Amino acid sequence: MKNSFRQTEILEIARRVGKVTVEGLSEHFDVTVQTIRRDLTELDEAGHLNRVHGGAILASGTTNLAYDARRSHLADQKAAIARACAAAIPDDCSVFLNIGTSTEAVATELLRHKNILVITNNMNVANTLSSNPDCEVVVTGGSVRRSDGGLIGTMTVEAIRSFKFDYAVIGCSAIDEDGDVLDYDIQEVGVSQAIIAQARAPLLVADHSKLLRTAPARICSLANIQAVFTDQALPDQLQDACQRWSTQVHVAEIAGDPLSDLPGKLARTAGKL
Repeated sequence: MKNSFRQTEILEIARRVGKVTVEGLSEHFDVTVQTIRRDLTELDEAGHLNRVHGGAILASGTTNLAYDARRSHLADQKAAIARACAAAIPDDCSVFLNIGTSTEAVATELLRHKNILVITNNMNVANTLSSNPDCEVVVTGGSVRRSDGGLIGTMTVEAIRSFKFDYAVIGCSAIDEDGDVLDYDIQEVGVSQAIIAQARAPLLVADHSKLLRTAPARICSLANIQAVFTDQALPDQLQDACQRWSTQVHVAEIAGDPLSDLPGKLARTAGKL
């Protein structure tokens, strides 16, 4: 296999699972570890990956991935997380769904819910749930962010503060090792903070790649979240912190994951739903 083809596939694997290991890739491609190390070094120098001990992670920065790239990134994992989150939301309640591809996946899983009120600042969420006759959809005002159909700004925050909802489902761009929930867009952070303040039960949906990234703006701490829905077990230190904060952690099962045989991949554990 030529370097360019192998490196393209390495990058695709990294986008799907967040982190790649030298030994795992060596076995996957049936090449030497020295060959993989060269590939990872070249990808690091090109700015696509960041080299870490034993492998590499997705490169982080001050801007998020494009919307289409985020939508396809870890799609199976997001779907499983969304199913777990939606299962925790009962019929006959009010829910806020924030901007993000993970929250859009939750909207799809709410299509069969009965007698629910969904408030959202996400035009894609509103379009999805408009096909559920048992769901009343309220869209906040605000400035439309053309890149992803999100509504942000002062008008959005003011509209959110006029509600008190039972549940709020938010996403994020990154989760720091100390439990801080982070994002790239400062305006979106203000909206997320308003949502959390108006929710009786704030829920976070975040795949494991968010633990491998960083972002400059702080939304809140996981201590302010009632439950986290993810696809892999949190690091022990962060899991212990969530227990101290009484923040529930639910780990969704991913059926038929084609990369589950890669050595070095984090083990999944099934959470109680």
